[in-house]
Amino acid sequence: METSGNTFLCISNYFKGNAFLISLKKQGNRVFLVTSEKLKDSAWAYEYIDEVFYMPGQDLDWDLELLLKGVGGLMKENKIDAIVALDDYDVEKATFLRENLRIPGMGQTTGRYFRDKLAMRIKAQDAGINVPPFSPLFNDEDINQYADHVKAPWVLKPRSEASAHGIIKVHDKEELWKHIHELGDNRLHYLVEQFKPGDVYHADGLMFNGKSLFLTVSKYLATPMEISQGGGIFRSANLEYGSEDEQAIKKSNKAIMKAFGLQSGASHTEFIKCHEDGKIYFLETSSRVGGAHLAEMVEAATDINLWAEWAKIEDALVKGKEYKLPKASKQYAGIVLTLSKYEKPDLSGFDDPEVYFRVPLDYHAGLVLRSKSRDRVSKLLDEYADRLARDFSTTAAAPEVKKFH
Repeated sequence: METSGNTFLCISNYFKGNAFLISLKKQGNRVFLVTSEKLKDSAWAYEYIDEVFYMPGQDLDWDLELLLKGVGGLMKENKIDAIVALDDYDVEKATFLRENLRIPGMGQTTGRYFRDKLAMRIKAQDAGINVPPFSPLFNDEDINQYADHVKAPWVLKPRSEASAHGIIKVHDKEELWKHIHELGDNRLHYLVEQFKPGDVYHADGLMFNGKSLFLTVSKYLATPMEISQGGGIFRSANLEYGSEDEQAIKKSNKAIMKAFGLQSGASHTEFIKCHEDGKIYFLETSSRVGGAHLAEMVEAATDINLWAEWAKIEDALVKGKEYKLPKASKQYAGIVLTLSKYEKPDLSGFDDPEVYFRVPLDYHAGLVLRSKSRDRVSKLLDEYADRLARDFSTTAAAPEVKKFH
């Protein structure tokens, strides 16, 4: 282990990323964590963290000037080599700190492509990547033009929510304007987009110095939007290796990363394959590991732990050394996850040998499955979804649960 370790400042307003913090520490670095006061009692990997700093507020409530002063104070006696955002909501905080403190890494302009859904769509469209027809909500005439020429239904989307939370589906022009008026001055923070029924896919990858080293493509069997709006069972499974859909999405993902300028780190990107025309459309991307325990699903399929490898990439960048991805295996995996009416659901009855991981969150019932057979994974996901729906599911609309970070 290197003793001339560097100092990393990691930011997370959500309890996640322990595998990242542990991996970073094991590379011989000093690890600082900035998180929310509300998460003081969470099971952080404290033995691998040199110091934890707490901010008042949650999600978007952090006072950035206060954060900057705090980090500035820390820098008087500590040289910070890199700042890492562990969750979507932390990307702005990290880019803001890097710009102000002139620390290398993604700046605010590139950061916007991974947070602002409007910036993403404009950038993708400019790069010739398929996106569903969209419009900002700045100008009334533009909105009328859009509504008169683009077929409904449409969705109103917050530009910077980290999930399907806050999406409003509308069916005609009158309803669209009703919602826009209700948004008031907040309309600036939304966009309207054509709703394209189709299958939603996610591509989870790792980049190093502009090169894609790893990418797994999976399909949501129930989409985050469906779950956040109607409750139910969240499911996803990785695609058949070498299949037409996998290859098409890998190609599109490569174009996105190039256009958006992600050089190094983890990415989670979503696409839709439209039922109507069969085309792949870009939905959104983020410079982080996918939420809802997708990292465990990816690890079950490939033996690659996205969090741990991302930490090694950050370490290699700061030290100016090469990074080599471990050999990935090619198995099939899937996740089934629901809100549970029990705080600590007893899932011992789900005892097939394919069970790879049990989701440890309170009021959640979830399992990750792994098999050499894709059909076996699909069969078990269906079976488990039925059993979870019958015996455990609830549709409590707790906002923090709806987010599936």
